[in-house]
Amino acid sequence: MNDSRSLLCICFCAGLLGALANSGVAWLVGTAGLPQWSGVNLAPDWTGAWIYPRLVWGGLWGMVFSVTVSSPRSRKQWMRKGLWVSLLPSAWQLFYIFPNRTAFGILGLGLGTLTPIFVILYNLVWGAATGIFARTLWGRSR
Repeated sequence: MNDSRSLLCICFCAGLLGALANSGVAWLVGTAGLPQWSGVNLAPDWTGAWIYPRLVWGGLWGMVFSVTVSSPRSRKQWMRKGLWVSLLPSAWQLFYIFPNRTAFGILGLGLGTLTPIFVILYNLVWGAATGIFARTLWGRSR
């Protein structure tokens, strides 16, 4: 397999692992009651129906992340690039999913006024974890 296909597969796996980290943080924070304390109704249950789509979407966003590290000259600061790319799924959630696929309205304000902050923070966890896992899986020898 050539390097570009290998990198695409690695970024998919890193995005999936990033989604696992994101989901774990979202579940732990929700279980601790921080969103409810902040007036946000965003406390998920750890179930297969909740986690599976998040993992798949995390992998797909990981493939988008692969564009930022696709050339050998751009393979620096993987975590920082992951943090920047994490703004894309945040925007997707806030400006497309919430208003068009749910009844929570633009920015998910139907869940509470601080919902955008939680969405962005959770996705920053995804971006950092994706960058770290992608760099680790890619290895130093390349």
